[in-house]
Amino acid sequence: MNYDVVSLVLAFAAVARSYAPDVWFLVRRLLGAGVRVGALALSEQQPPPAPTTPAPASWTEGGHR
Repeated sequence: MNYDVVSLVLAFAAVARSYAPDVWFLVRRLLGAGVRVGALALSEQQPPPAPTTPAPASWTEGGHR
């Protein structure tokens, strides 16, 4: 193997090792942003809940006598 290739591989390994934490930080930030955008899109798609009529109070639930 040529010494230029070995030095190039070592240089790439050093660069990958030094920038790996920054890359992982950016990946986590992008994934978090994607989750927030996806959750917002899903919440906008759902219709508002239908109003429910209140059930009459029974004797056991503290209704009026």
